[in-house]
Amino acid sequence: MKTGYPRFFIHMSIQKLASTILSKFGQPGEGAMLFPTSRIAARCHQFIKTASQTTPAPTIRVVEFVSKTRKRNGGDKRPIWSDLCAVVYPASEAKVAKQFWQHTGDGVSSRRAEFCQREFDEGLLVEKSIITTENPPCMGKGPKRYSRGDVQLKPSAQEEEELDTFVEERFGRNLDMTFVDSAKLAIRRRIAESLKANAELKDALELSNGDGRMIEGFSENDVYLYPTGMSAIYNTHRLLMATLGPNKSVCYGFPYIDTLKILEKFGPGCHFYGHGSSKELDDLEQKLESGERILALFCEFPSNPLLKAPDLQRVKALADKYDFAIVVDDTVGNFLNVHVLPYADAVVSSLTKVFSGDSNVMGGSCVLNPKGRHYKQLKEALTTDYEDNHWCEDALFLERNSRDFVSRVERINKNAEAIADLLKSHPRIKQVYYPKYSPTRAFYDNCRCPSGGYGGLLSVTFYTAQDAIESFDALEISKGPSLGTNFTLASPYTLLAHYGELDWAAGYGVEDNLVRISVGLEETGELVETFKKALKVL
Repeated sequence: MKTGYPRFFIHMSIQKLASTILSKFGQPGEGAMLFPTSRIAARCHQFIKTASQTTPAPTIRVVEFVSKTRKRNGGDKRPIWSDLCAVVYPASEAKVAKQFWQHTGDGVSSRRAEFCQREFDEGLLVEKSIITTENPPCMGKGPKRYSRGDVQLKPSAQEEEELDTFVEERFGRNLDMTFVDSAKLAIRRRIAESLKANAELKDALELSNGDGRMIEGFSENDVYLYPTGMSAIYNTHRLLMATLGPNKSVCYGFPYIDTLKILEKFGPGCHFYGHGSSKELDDLEQKLESGERILALFCEFPSNPLLKAPDLQRVKALADKYDFAIVVDDTVGNFLNVHVLPYADAVVSSLTKVFSGDSNVMGGSCVLNPKGRHYKQLKEALTTDYEDNHWCEDALFLERNSRDFVSRVERINKNAEAIADLLKSHPRIKQVYYPKYSPTRAFYDNCRCPSGGYGGLLSVTFYTAQDAIESFDALEISKGPSLGTNFTLASPYTLLAHYGELDWAAGYGVEDNLVRISVGLEETGELVETFKKALKVL
């Protein structure tokens, strides 16, 4: 393998930029992680210091780079720019640094790295100490392809060719960089207007701002964008700790791996209730009744990969009684199928998945509930704490990809249900994990939108490992570690996500032969036939 999922395998464009920086500013035997702001770099620096097993503590430094093309006073027409921070550490700390990169999702994106590489090579991205009061950031136009000055000169034939290639490969159309703010607003509004009541799926994007809301006062101003879904989770957890106090959190239900790692490694730790059962809520209630305080309960709706839905009504009753926050990750359910905001203080999502669908951009969001008990505190804290680090090019891709979100979700819901029904009927399939067939279906249906479906994700287990292997190999679809893609995708999920802890995962019902399937947009009949063909080997 030459590449992989971006938070697990650092993109080669990012590795190239890190190597370029180290060649000029590093020492032999050092590595570097790249981040968009000094505040994130400082957190990485502290994490490595705290988590390192080295004695004495390793020497770590942050090298800041600033863009000479930045206009200090902003302006509507401006070249895009990006500052950059490199956290430089001994190579022996690479695994620890990688943990911060993977868990937080706050590293630079590949598109930002490619842009910074060009600026660095052209001498427009320089180490901060070089910029002095005698040599302030210039007001220059920056790289040709990004320039949007007041005077437009006719480009040369070479420049025309370069621009046409860039537009074709990157955007599919000529988009002025000054549209970035509008693109981000469109994304936020698209999310906000999907969180609605009593509206058909096809009407989700046609609601005027504020119409038909289940949550009074809710608007796109309560939607915050992040570079990845994990960044949304990590920063929400960090915000809660800073605002409400550093108590332990609760992870309820078996989650995607990095959510649990965030709660365990950043802050005082967490109580893990991996079965997501009513009995575990009983145990939590006993802890709370005895006087223990918790910061927040984090859960997925439904969970990945077992597709269980938590009892949000009971969770909210406990939160109201014992004063803790609720954070719900609705990535798998998605905005159009489920409406969980009334039960949460914050809803976090990975926009990398079905919201985008095209598998060519990452993004995340956090939505605050204006009726939540902690809304005022969180909102005030975000006015100073929030950094918009979603890179401008990524925002343009995400806005374009999400325009047909509604129609894609409708088709994916239909396809996934057809595949789940087929697998459920096969005698050699041990179990199908899908909200429609889950023992927690009533909890899911309680939050299901009027025309919402059961989503595009399902998992299956087999009676023997050999059956799992043979049917997986015979399944003629793409194989890989993501979900929400426009094409159907399968992965041996447990082996990929929990290879070093298979017994632990099995203790929570996540078997090692589990295959997770993310259903895409293919024609329903053809997709069903593809799965039937794979099942014939059993």
